[in-house]
Amino acid sequence: MSGFLVLVAAELEARGLARTLGLRRLTSSPWSRFGADGLEVRVVGLRAAGLAARGLGDHDPPDLLISAGSCGALSPALARTGALVLPEVVLAPAGPPLAVDPGAHTRALAAAARAGLAPATGPLATVEEVVDTPAAKAALAHRTGAIAVDMESAVILAVARERGLAAIVVRGVSDTADQSLPPGLARLVDAGGQTRPARAAALILRRPALLGQAWALRRGILLALTAVAVVVRELGETG
Repeated sequence: MSGFLVLVAAELEARGLARTLGLRRLTSSPWSRFGADGLEVRVVGLRAAGLAARGLGDHDPPDLLISAGSCGALSPALARTGALVLPEVVLAPAGPPLAVDPGAHTRALAAAARAGLAPATGPLATVEEVVDTPAAKAALAHRTGAIAVDMESAVILAVARERGLAAIVVRGVSDTADQSLPPGLARLVDAGGQTRPARAAALILRRPALLGQAWALRRGILLALTAVAVVVRELGETG
């Protein structure tokens, strides 16, 4: 393919971006894909193997690879859900930091400015386990200096580097530094990025108090995706 390839971890994120960007579901592969006019959103799940198989198996590589979706805030300065994060550097669980493509990053900043957004550009940390409490977020921020956290971007940037592709990260804050996440969150999404509704329902039935946290997180994810979609659309219109 050519154009922009947007990789997200979860089906929920892909559907949200597709709806906002006016993309249609593509049926030519066994995994979830949405696209139109040189822009594709693809679900790659939470595992590196899924990324390699689904994300970058095309013979015709994209002009720009975008790691997109939600992230958790580590910095108290990111005090609202939906805040835009365009990191210059991603910190991997192991190994050296990974820089985004500088030219594409500059274009993303310009796209955000045209939309009236003021993104944060500090480091983003990629982790292998959900950081689900304010104390855990504060500890990660202190240890790494990162302002936000996700579970995919370092893997995406590493694979992009191996294949010589330009790549950036466009993330929106779904949960702030002082916000706790429902425990067991990672188990509610399978390796392919699909939500496990039966498991989610069982968790809520066991612990009804988690329902409020779950709805707050869902609202945060939708706000995060709105910010991400604005930048992706602007990039597509000018790129």
